[in-house]
Amino acid sequence: MRRAMTTLFATAVTAVLLVGCAGSGGLDGDLTDDWAAPPPATAFTPAVGMCQAADFVEVVTLAAYQPMDCAGPHRVETVHVGTFPAQRAAAPANGSVELRGAFTDCDTRASAYVGDDWRAGRLRLSVALPSGPGWAAGSRWYRCDLTELTTVEAAATVVVRSGSLRDALKGASGLRLGCQQTRAGAGRGVQTLVPVECGGRHDAEFVGVWRAPDKPYPAKDADWPPLYTGCRSILGRYVGVPDDSDLRFRSGVVVRPPGAGRWRVGDRGVRCYLWLSDRTVSASLKGAGPAGLPVRTK
Repeated sequence: MRRAMTTLFATAVTAVLLVGCAGSGGLDGDLTDDWAAPPPATAFTPAVGMCQAADFVEVVTLAAYQPMDCAGPHRVETVHVGTFPAQRAAAPANGSVELRGAFTDCDTRASAYVGDDWRAGRLRLSVALPSGPGWAAGSRWYRCDLTELTTVEAAATVVVRSGSLRDALKGASGLRLGCQQTRAGAGRGVQTLVPVECGGRHDAEFVGVWRAPDKPYPAKDADWPPLYTGCRSILGRYVGVPDDSDLRFRSGVVVRPPGAGRWRVGDRGVRCYLWLSDRTVSASLKGAGPAGLPVRTK
């Protein structure tokens, strides 16, 4: 009997407490209908003109996206953000027409951003895409990122820089490629190019960029002559000499195409250098004309 009375008393007290709570502060005992519904998930899109302290990555997750002011030390700067068609079910594959199109757009935008062809400087352009979950949530962007390098030769490493690259190549700049001193390889050709002041003795100079056609990457000896021919035309315009059969007797040419991986994603810009295999000069040959780059007789 005592146990039954205790249970009844406890039940009564619980009921009173619940009624008291319901009458205090407007709570009605339903713990869900007084909370606002969470907002729907939205697609994440990176911002233009922001930088990243971390190294470039091809696939960007929301957790890894940590934008910062470009005035601080950073490795990557976003110069443009484009979009793929909304109806695409998955991100474009490496080497696809869509990804090459994105690179072409980034190429144009990056050059406008820095004030000249970005390849005229110690820069590398890369395209980043959303992660799989990001794509599933509706992200359809591609991000155009520029990175400063120590050199555009094979031994390049990323520079941690401070300051934006916007208009960085509009005028004279330490980023610009200019006069070079060649270093020979095992054969008679040029293995590396070392930047030097144009006022010092040197035997090579950056003359511009030749845009290669959309063909397979050069893999055998027969694939290379078109690159040399294209760069000779760039060289002739740079120096101010005729682009004729005598041009090969005025100067040698060093060609630096992008690597096979970059070629696959759409990079067709070949860096071109004149090369004086028989002498050195102590001034730039830009606009020097036939007197500055005479036909060699031997």
